[in-house]
Amino acid sequence: MATALGYNRGSPNMQTALVIDDDSSLRDTVGLMLENDGFRAVLASDGTIGLEQALAMKPGLILVDLRMPGISGVEVCKELRNRGMKTPLIVLSAVSDEMDKVRLLEIGADDYVVKPFSVRELLARIHAVLRRTSPEETKVMEFADVKVDLTRRVVLKRGDELKLTRAEYNLLTYFLANPDRALTREMILNSVWGYETFPNTRTVDAHVVRLRQKLEDSPIPRHFLTVHGVGYRFLP
Repeated sequence: MATALGYNRGSPNMQTALVIDDDSSLRDTVGLMLENDGFRAVLASDGTIGLEQALAMKPGLILVDLRMPGISGVEVCKELRNRGMKTPLIVLSAVSDEMDKVRLLEIGADDYVVKPFSVRELLARIHAVLRRTSPEETKVMEFADVKVDLTRRVVLKRGDELKLTRAEYNLLTYFLANPDRALTREMILNSVWGYETFPNTRTVDAHVVRLRQKLEDSPIPRHFLTVHGVGYRFLP
């Protein structure tokens, strides 16, 4: 099974993302985006409910609207930090100048994204925050005879370093983060290349072929499996 030493990316804690926003349309849209990117999305319609869920669930990521009736996003962030929670926090703000970096640090948020935002931008910010806040000692993942050092971006097979392109490496780490899960080509393109559509989904096919050539021992794939009519599944 794909694991990180001291930290399992596939664990429920890191795969759960809590979205706290009183805008039902945006909340549902962000929830769907997160599900498509491999998270288990939990939605909360206001700050009070969101704070209760955050304390009970201890999710791996929290997205919180800045301005909500009742308990605001600012108060949610402050309360979570006061209680010692180190969960990565991203604030969603409708006004670009109502949150500067100093204020951001004061309330304990890790980043903020201005509405309206694109799926590509929000996903990029989410992954950047998770990379910054993940423990340093948990940056090695492995399967079979392959080790992936996420800190140094080095891939070893039986101890020998492999040369992977940036896209091949990013595709490999996406598979590692989503073991034994059917992934559509569109999901892969959106998460690895950073946009929702691409003129030719055969780009994914070509990169999977190259990963197989570099990481598989047999011409019959054991780890990077084709799911006919869907896309691919990584089986550690």
